[in-house]
Amino acid sequence: MISYSSISTTNNQDVIRKKVLHAFLLGILFPLIAWTVDIVLQTKPITLGNILLIHSQNPMHWIIDLAPFVMAFYTWWVTTSNLRKILILEKELRQRDEDIEKNAQFAKLIGEGNYNAPFEIGGDDDILGKSLLLMRDNLLANQKKEAEQNWITKGKDEVSHILRLHHNLDELAYDVLVKLINYIRSIQGAIYLYDEEKDRLINLATYAYNRRKYIKQEFKIGEGLIGECAYERDYIYRTEIPDDYVTITSGILGDKKPKSLLLIPLITDEKLEGVLEFASLDDEIPELTIRFLKEVGEIIARTIFNLRINQKTERLLQEAQQMAQELRENEEELRQNAEEMRITQEELEISNAKLESKIQEVENAQKRLHSLLENASEIISIYNSDKQLTYISPSVTKILGYTPQEMMSGKDFDRLTRKGESAFNEMFEQLLENPRIAITIQYTFMKKDGEKIFLEVTGRNLLDDPAIGGIIINSRDITERKRAEKEERMRSKMQSLSENSPDIIMRVNPSGQFFYANPMVGKYLGINNNELINQTISVLDNIPELYNFIRDAIKTIRVEKENYEGEITFNTNLGETVMHIVAIPEFNENELETILFVAHDITDQKKTEREIQEKNRKITESINYAQRIQTSILPSNKIIRQYLPKSFIYYHPRDVVSGDFPWFFVKDDFIYIAAVDCTGHGVPGALLSFIGFFTLNNVVDHDSSYTAGQILDHLHYGVRKTLKQDRPDADARDGMDIAFCKIDPKSNELQYSGAHRPLYFVRNGELTQYKGDRKAIGGIPHPKKAEEPFTNYTITYKPGDRIFFFSDGIVDQVGGPIKKKFGAPAVREIIINNQNTPIQELHSVFENAVTEYQGDNKQVDDILLIGIEF
Repeated sequence: MISYSSISTTNNQDVIRKKVLHAFLLGILFPLIAWTVDIVLQTKPITLGNILLIHSQNPMHWIIDLAPFVMAFYTWWVTTSNLRKILILEKELRQRDEDIEKNAQFAKLIGEGNYNAPFEIGGDDDILGKSLLLMRDNLLANQKKEAEQNWITKGKDEVSHILRLHHNLDELAYDVLVKLINYIRSIQGAIYLYDEEKDRLINLATYAYNRRKYIKQEFKIGEGLIGECAYERDYIYRTEIPDDYVTITSGILGDKKPKSLLLIPLITDEKLEGVLEFASLDDEIPELTIRFLKEVGEIIARTIFNLRINQKTERLLQEAQQMAQELRENEEELRQNAEEMRITQEELEISNAKLESKIQEVENAQKRLHSLLENASEIISIYNSDKQLTYISPSVTKILGYTPQEMMSGKDFDRLTRKGESAFNEMFEQLLENPRIAITIQYTFMKKDGEKIFLEVTGRNLLDDPAIGGIIINSRDITERKRAEKEERMRSKMQSLSENSPDIIMRVNPSGQFFYANPMVGKYLGINNNELINQTISVLDNIPELYNFIRDAIKTIRVEKENYEGEITFNTNLGETVMHIVAIPEFNENELETILFVAHDITDQKKTEREIQEKNRKITESINYAQRIQTSILPSNKIIRQYLPKSFIYYHPRDVVSGDFPWFFVKDDFIYIAAVDCTGHGVPGALLSFIGFFTLNNVVDHDSSYTAGQILDHLHYGVRKTLKQDRPDADARDGMDIAFCKIDPKSNELQYSGAHRPLYFVRNGELTQYKGDRKAIGGIPHPKKAEEPFTNYTITYKPGDRIFFFSDGIVDQVGGPIKKKFGAPAVREIIINNQNTPIQELHSVFENAVTEYQGDNKQVDDILLIGIEF
């Protein structure tokens, strides 16, 4: 409680006094202002009288006059109250400062580890002091706990160090016991180990009064405190020592019983290893000691367990080593015994092999004898002289399927063919006639199951032999041999021819079974030819074209008995292959025995044919196109007849294009017409014809004053130049023959010039021939002989006169009964014999005559003949 005396200090009084004085002076201003305002409003001078006057007029001035006193009192009251609060706060602050200083000093002592320093809490409000005190207590408790844990840890480390030093249980138990007794400051102790085999706890070490004691004690589980501790598997702590507890005396201390007793069981993995016993003269054993011994007891127990395991392992290892040594000795002994047994066994095996060999020989001899007697491949039968069967061997059942009784009842002849029966009868008669001469025949026999087999029968007449007394017949089944012979025969027939043949050769019977195939089967079909034998054609299912062909061939040949051939295309190992296959039937005594298939690879041939066809097609197309070109430059009869109404052209090329061609040109009222025969025919002739055609056009068109002979001269040199025959190294002798006419209709003049070709002029039934010069157009000039110009004939013609000129194709055509040439006389004969025939119809006359004469003969050359009637 703050008293007013605290305030009445000199400083505080001065402060109050100043504030009250200031408040009083400030309060005076209010009445002064009120007086002044009221006097001024009354417009009076400020005088004491007026002041009093206004007080009388307005009593409020009296109230306003109290303002200095009110303000002074209020200021004194407020200031005094504030000073009182300030004093209280200052006291509280000083108290807090003292508490903080005390707490800080205490915290510093705690930080320095002085937990026992004196400390008092400042009061209920000293929260920091309470916290520091609580913290000091907690730190003190932790320090104690840590010290205890360190003591336990230190003890465990020292004991663990001892445990690691020893591998002998006696030494380990003694050293551990001494360490523990000294560490916990006890007077005596003992270690008991549990013997599982004896089910007893046996004293291993005892230590009392700083000496080792040798005490032989054993306890059963549950017996005494030791046995009870082991039974309960929990520690026993007693401060009341039983009377029967064994005490250990000391020469110094005398017979003095301990006051406290502690027993710790040694347990690891829930397995009892022993018990620790400690006795103390103190009234009690600290709880920390008990806890330490319990923890260290687990370590000791685990160490004892490991030592026991190690000792047990070492013992087992020693036993195993000893056992291994014994095993090695036994093994060596067994090896020696085995060696002796092996030698003995080898001797026995040799003896057994010899014995088995002898047994095998005996068995083989017995089998051979048995086979001869019972399972022989022969049938032994005996007939009497009346051809009645009196005996037959049991092997007949295996070979023919009939029992001897069935054969005796007549099956020996019932199943023979007529041919076989005849052969048998003949043999039998010969045997009767020729005793002791063996006769062998072969015939077929129908077995009981219907199969036909071949038998080879050898008969001997032993009627006079008392042991036989009949005709003995040995019958052997030679079916396989016959089949093999047949196959060999078939194979041998073909092998020599077909092994190296480039064609596929196969022999198949009518049932579709292969009897032979040459190695080319493997090359084309990928099938081993030897594996194909005895297979059926069904193995060719994956080659349907070949399979179908062979199937159809067999089917056809069975009916028609003739060759069957065809071409098939199928995929082989060589790719797509075209084969020409011929199936040839093979007969044996008019019976279709096999069919021989010979397949020849014509793939390349077909390919070549296709290439040739393609080339021919292209050539034909080219020639046809050339024909169109050539035809376009040839004059048509229609145009010619515009200028020469009575004329015809018999033009019959040997090939599509021709080396002969008619030529027609009109210039400056002159009519030019010619029959040109180029060297060769066909395409070469056609090419040369173009040279002649355009050269003639150029020459004639150049100058109309040229005579026919001059025109041929220019043509001659033009062709020679075009074909480069005028060069020294020229070797081309190509050229052309020509019959050339220049007609002047105004003067009825005909000019003619010919190169190897004549002109027939007919007037009044008389034919005049104008021979052409004996040189051709073109060709290589003779180096030592100058050439003469072409002869130019000038003929004045009259109406009705006819001219004919032609190439050599018509006269050289072969035909007639003796295949002679048609010849120029035949041409002249037609002309003479048809003087009255209209000139236009002579075309058909010549054509029919030549065609008839040619007959079936081939046309030898192009044919061109032109006839004009003026």
